[in-house]
Amino acid sequence: MKRTISLWLGLLAFALMPALAQSNTGKIHGHVINPTEAPQGSGTVSLSTDGGNTLKFYFPVNANGEYAGEAPAGNYMVIYRDADTPPGKIVDSFKGVKIVAGDDVVQDIDMSRKEFLDKMTPDQRKQLEDLKKTNAAAVKANQVVNSLNTDLRTSNQDIHDAASAHATAVQTLGATASRADIDAKVLEIQTAKYTDVETMMLKDTQLRPNEALMWTTLGRAQIGLKKYDDATVTYKKALELEAANKRQRPDVLGNSNAGLGEIYARQGKVPEANQAYDAAAAADPTRAAFYLLNEAVIFFQQNNTTAQLAAADRAIKADPNQALLYYIKGQALIQNATVDPKTQRIVLPDECTAAYQKYLDLAPSGPYANEVAGILSQAGQKISSNYKAPKK
Repeated sequence: MKRTISLWLGLLAFALMPALAQSNTGKIHGHVINPTEAPQGSGTVSLSTDGGNTLKFYFPVNANGEYAGEAPAGNYMVIYRDADTPPGKIVDSFKGVKIVAGDDVVQDIDMSRKEFLDKMTPDQRKQLEDLKKTNAAAVKANQVVNSLNTDLRTSNQDIHDAASAHATAVQTLGATASRADIDAKVLEIQTAKYTDVETMMLKDTQLRPNEALMWTTLGRAQIGLKKYDDATVTYKKALELEAANKRQRPDVLGNSNAGLGEIYARQGKVPEANQAYDAAAAADPTRAAFYLLNEAVIFFQQNNTTAQLAAADRAIKADPNQALLYYIKGQALIQNATVDPKTQRIVLPDECTAAYQKYLDLAPSGPYANEVAGILSQAGQKISSNYKAPKK
């Protein structure tokens, strides 16, 4: 926050007098600029007809350094006083300001002008220089923060766009496009988006190396680009920085640990992945179910059925109403299905059947409903849910 400078010059007899309603009046307005060249967001502007011995009228200066008022036509001295100006003293003044009936005169009060600065005492000059340095540093810091926030917003949108790349690819290429063409377009979109995020965050982690949030965003991009070794270092850096923070943020700790969990899961390091996801859930318990769901999804994507099943069970304990988890669990258990040699029907493990039935209970029209219903039908299982087969 910018600081202001408190200055005063000269003596006067101070007596506020209310403005008299007259038909022969004009308006006056302007900006008050302090010696640091910033708006002076406080104080009052008054008028005097006797060289400053008596003040008339009272125009407050707003937070933007603006003032406005109305007074009888005539010649005035315009006087500015700050909120802490001692009685009988002024900060700045302008002589010979003419207010004309029916007109609106502009009179700025610029205390950064040479005439004003030349009247300052050595102590006031030193105070001014110190304030200019402080304000300059604050402006620079604010510019950096604004830039970082802009980059974070852009990065978050890019990450969202990367996650939606499949839908974008289908929309771009059309529903009749081949799977190979769609997959290639998805890779193209994701690579471009994650590369942009990585470029921004590599720059921003240099500008603000102690901000863990920048590192977690960088880690997300590096995972998207499959730079797992780089991402591991990045997320560990984020955890180190946040651990040193007096007010630790659960979401930063949770996302950092979950990022490590995803890396380990994609590398086939199951115990390390479980430990990292547990740490994410413990650090950010309000999103524990979300982290554990992601773990099950990633093991599903990696075709690690053993880890997939265990992760699904862990996530179900956290959120038993998440339909996707029962699909993932059923897909893991169907690997143990057999075929009845007499009927040639598949025989599902009981737990698999229960998982599929639960999926249909929770999502009777979900994206996997037809697939699940078909599996249950092939196994000769009656569907006990609100599922309705699509009309042919």
